[in-house]
Amino acid sequence: MPFMPVKFNLQKRVKLAQGLWILYWASVLASVLLFGLGVFFKVELRKRSELMDENESHLVPNLLILAGLLACALNSFGAKVCHDSLDPLKFSKWKPMLRKFLLLCCVFNILMLLLALLSFLMQFAVYLTLSQGLKNSIRFYKDTDTPGRCFMKRTLDLTQIEFRCCGNINFRDWFEVQWISNRYLDMSNGEVKDRVLSNVDGKFLMDSVPFSCCNPGSPRPCIQHHLTNNSAHYDYDHRTEELNIWTRGCREALFSYFSGLMTGVGVLVSVFVLLQCAVMAGLKYLSTALETMSDPENPECDSEGWLLEKSVKETLGEMLAKIKMLGKSNHVQEGDEAANA
Repeated sequence: MPFMPVKFNLQKRVKLAQGLWILYWASVLASVLLFGLGVFFKVELRKRSELMDENESHLVPNLLILAGLLACALNSFGAKVCHDSLDPLKFSKWKPMLRKFLLLCCVFNILMLLLALLSFLMQFAVYLTLSQGLKNSIRFYKDTDTPGRCFMKRTLDLTQIEFRCCGNINFRDWFEVQWISNRYLDMSNGEVKDRVLSNVDGKFLMDSVPFSCCNPGSPRPCIQHHLTNNSAHYDYDHRTEELNIWTRGCREALFSYFSGLMTGVGVLVSVFVLLQCAVMAGLKYLSTALETMSDPENPECDSEGWLLEKSVKETLGEMLAKIKMLGKSNHVQEGDEAANA
């Protein structure tokens, strides 16, 4: 007995074909959206590549772009089939390939679900890449004359301004590195010389942050130097007063941005798969309804459509039997090859 059978007359078949045609073109638009999102994600990764030590993975955006292109092709074909389904002569040329088309759509949807899962799992890799990349970016901030690092300062400053963050974990990360190049240090100045000599590694460390850490929304002029020295500023206590620099770390800010983007990708792909399952079910009903017409030359006659030709239990049993037969045939072939050898 067929699984979920539905009776159809001419009016119902026409409405189903028209509805599926609309849904397929809506799926084409969703496919274009997936493609555009993949391109946008890839561009964003390229823009932040320096902050990730150029070790970022483009697997998710590349797969998203490919999936968008394939989905456009599959849904365009489905729309064409639905358009021709009401003409028996035109539909007859599509009829032999519908079974393979639906099977291909099933495989594609399974791969899309894996892509959605991957977009969630890859967030941890992005977190680790950002953590190490930002740490090195802060260390190379001063190397504006070093080939390959000339624009690191510009990139990091723009990132801190755009994402309203400071440092890797927080603003204190700047206290642990020398972020001012030696060419801009007056070594004849006693204070500067003493600070360099007092450091084991000969670095000029100070409790200061770059200008890009300043919060323009603060009513007080930005205090970016001597942040932990209360006597250096009037009416100031760094332990109790709210600092007028960004206190959020860039690792947290960037990860929040990328994780939100990847979560959005996963949700969008999951919704897209549900849409694809709906149009696949509709196309199966339409094809079976057209195949079971009692009089194909009379479009007014009734017919019956279904999702599966047999019950779910019987269908699964047949699939398992086919898999077992395939396994046995492979085993026999291997045995024959071994005997011949």
